[in-house]
Amino acid sequence: MGISFNASSLLNGNGIDVNAVVSEIQAAQSGQSTNWQSEVTNLQTQATAETSINSDLSNLASAVQGLTNGALTAVAATSSESAIVTAAAQTGATAGIYTVVVKGLASTGTLYTDSIANANTSILSTNQTSGDLEVQIGGSGGTTADIPITAGSNDTLTTLAASITSLSATNKWGITATVVTDANGARLAIYSQSTGSAGALAVANNTTNLTFEPPVGGTNADISIDGIPYGSTTNTVTGAIPDVTLTLTSADPATPVTVTVGPDITAITNSINNFVVEYNTLVGDINTQFTVNAATNAEGPLGGDSALRSLQASLGSDITYSTTDPTSVSSGLTSLAAIGIDLNSDGTLTVNQVATPTHPSLTNVLATNPGALQNFFSNSNVTGFADNLNADLTNLTDPLTGVLNSDLAENQGEQTILTNEITNFQTQAAAQKTQLETEFSAVNASLEEYPFLLQEVTAELGSVGTGTLSTGTTTNTNTTPTSGESSNGTNSTSGASS
Repeated sequence: MGISFNASSLLNGNGIDVNAVVSEIQAAQSGQSTNWQSEVTNLQTQATAETSINSDLSNLASAVQGLTNGALTAVAATSSESAIVTAAAQTGATAGIYTVVVKGLASTGTLYTDSIANANTSILSTNQTSGDLEVQIGGSGGTTADIPITAGSNDTLTTLAASITSLSATNKWGITATVVTDANGARLAIYSQSTGSAGALAVANNTTNLTFEPPVGGTNADISIDGIPYGSTTNTVTGAIPDVTLTLTSADPATPVTVTVGPDITAITNSINNFVVEYNTLVGDINTQFTVNAATNAEGPLGGDSALRSLQASLGSDITYSTTDPTSVSSGLTSLAAIGIDLNSDGTLTVNQVATPTHPSLTNVLATNPGALQNFFSNSNVTGFADNLNADLTNLTDPLTGVLNSDLAENQGEQTILTNEITNFQTQAAAQKTQLETEFSAVNASLEEYPFLLQEVTAELGSVGTGTLSTGTTTNTNTTPTSGESSNGTNSTSGASS
């Protein structure tokens, strides 16, 4: 629709609304910009949906890698008496059942004296100004800790204990000392910081008035595994069972403990369940895009996206894959259905929990044939279910050629082009606005000045004589004729007659 003006209004001095006129002109041209912005909004909505699904795809890829990188070969060790010994298996541990008897724990060495009345009285004899205490650490072949004693410096239990601890820290003897006070008085106690024979303590020399009791502790742990004796300097035993760590918590020679090493059922189950959860999340989000919304009667923003259809088809092919690996074929575990994972009508998966003669459950397969289950997912021929799916997902999630990454790159390119078009349009519109404002402001100024110009013209015309025109020296006078006179009147010309 064009722009029109009311002529009578324009000529009365009111002029025109310049801003309104310019806005109306530009509004008529803004349709293309609005269309471009609508396209950008649609592309952004599609990109958000694609990014979310691409994230689902990456999460699934990580979950599938968890089925091929050793998670299904995880082993665990359990103890029948955790109050006596606990067990932990490392990668490479061999399945087996072991009988462990803990006869004695590894202990730290301890030395202590008989009680004296006061911890702050000298332990040197009368008139004795110095003394010496030597402690043997780790047996006859170990370290000898020499503690010189000086009267007035470290000749009481309190000062001697502090001196021993300080010297040990400096010389790295691995012992500490303290004063133990009870109803019988005060004692000096010296402790090793190491368990087993390496922490055994003994008095090698003593020139004080202190009397030491026989050493305590400093013995190795004493256990047997399937009847074979085994000693350990610590209560954390490694090497007795290959790739299994035993932690001894109490000694009980009369109670054999059964340690079982085998597949880590909990870890394997968690890995498989994690795969199912991530797969179902991805499939559910894809299905949402192709589901017609009852309120809008339209699919999701990616309902017409061919890349998403391609991804859906690829996943459908992967999930129905059957391995031809000979070991899997011989065990009968060649598909997800065979291990108790069912494919639903909407493309999602369900882990079957209850086994029937014709319908296996994952729990039952794990309990009866964990090795075959592991081989189904991943094997040395790289023909397992997870091997195949992992290879496909590697391609699907490739940063450059992945199906959704390529789509997102194209989407971003289109957004950039449209954004540039909008920016250019807005720049041109701003320049046009300035030009139009200048032009119409000039027009408006003229229109507002028109009444004044009209008044001036009218006044000028009003000042002209109503009946006389004077030209040179000739005067024409028109009068109303009277009887006997010509209607042409009388002409009078000044000047000499000829």
